[in-house]
Amino acid sequence: MGQYKANSTNSRNFSLLSGDQSLGELIYKKWYSFDAEIVLSDGATYRLEPVGFWNSKIELKDDTQTLLAFEMGWKGIIIKTFFDNQENAFLLTLKGLLSSKFILIDTDKRELMAAETDFKWNKLNFDYTIETTQDFDNFKNKELLLLTVLHCINYYMTVITSAA
Repeated sequence: MGQYKANSTNSRNFSLLSGDQSLGELIYKKWYSFDAEIVLSDGATYRLEPVGFWNSKIELKDDTQTLLAFEMGWKGIIIKTFFDNQENAFLLTLKGLLSSKFILIDTDKRELMAAETDFKWNKLNFDYTIETTQDFDNFKNKELLLLTVLHCINYYMTVITSAA
């Protein structure tokens, strides 16, 4: 099982860490924006961009292709990955109704990861503690998926709070 921390360095940037090792960053262009950039520790850069009429779907792209897409569904956020020309689907949902823990499950309803949110009143932003299963740790693009899941959680909280 993997253990990760995602710390907000300010209200727009998140650093993903495994122990003391930096795995990458999620960087928002502006506050409460759905546009973001992911920069992995090897220097690879990806874009998260809203698409569609109401920007209801967000795609993760490299220079040439869409690698992942997600959108809000009735049970949570539906994530589809297109890594290595193979499509996989996942669901990111709250563990319980009043929970601050999000879980990622696959189509076989196996829990692959859990992310616990921790609101920092002194910084007015969130940090995350993430635990993954061995199945998740075997994914080729796990760091990219972890950073995208962070974006999904931020997206979910923004949509829910703006609807309230």
